[in-house]
Amino acid sequence: MSRGPELPAAGRVPRALVPLALAAVAFLVLPVIGLVQRAPWSDLGPVLRAPAVGDALRLSLVTSTLSTGLCLLLGVPLAWLLARSPFPGRSVVRALVTLPMVLPPVVGGAALLYSLGRNSPVGSWLEDALGVRLAFSTPGVVLAQSFVALPFLVITVQGALEAGDRGLEEAATTLGAGRWTVLRRVTLPRIAPSVAAGAVLAWARALGEFGATITFNGSLQGRTQTMPLAVYQALNRDPGAAVVLSLVLVAVSLVVLVALRGRWTSAR
Repeated sequence: MSRGPELPAAGRVPRALVPLALAAVAFLVLPVIGLVQRAPWSDLGPVLRAPAVGDALRLSLVTSTLSTGLCLLLGVPLAWLLARSPFPGRSVVRALVTLPMVLPPVVGGAALLYSLGRNSPVGSWLEDALGVRLAFSTPGVVLAQSFVALPFLVITVQGALEAGDRGLEEAATTLGAGRWTVLRRVTLPRIAPSVAAGAVLAWARALGEFGATITFNGSLQGRTQTMPLAVYQALNRDPGAAVVLSLVLVAVSLVVLVALRGRWTSAR
């Protein structure tokens, strides 16, 4: 069996780092092993067939996908603006973009509740004028997930735009291509793997979102109760069921991330 090309000595990992890397892998795998050991395998079927589990899984997949679409719609233009257009206050906008990553999610949920809830000016106008109620609703779940997931997409795409060689774009412009043509034919294909990577990161963050969702929307089965919220409620009344739900969440996340990871590498 071929072992592949040998790396030059300068490119090899120092042996002293290998144990630390293995310790990092063990640190990530150990909690999953703990879940597997505590899972009530004999009750797996009844737990998975419970209506609440199906509702929570379905809602999680739908809302995390919708929130990823919203992140793409808003995040790619924002990343473009931050990477390519110097403007006054850009450093402040960059800090605002990363704010949801460092804020406690509960604080983010409270901020959404006070800015878009029924008693806020915007929330009351939406409900009175358009009949749209965001708090304690499925669209509110999408907003809460998008709030915490958007930075992952913006930072990934912005990094790709700033790090990439702009020679092809300048050459296309010199040959007479317009901005939209350069965008569509040159820039977007070049950063497509980074956009996909950012989208997957945003999707994974949205799927696991808990604090902002429960603060802004509560935990209503079939409407706002996603898988993380279902796990939290099951911990109080049935720890075994909580373990099973956690494993389902881990399995779904791993399957999607591994599958899409292959697409990123093949796209490069």
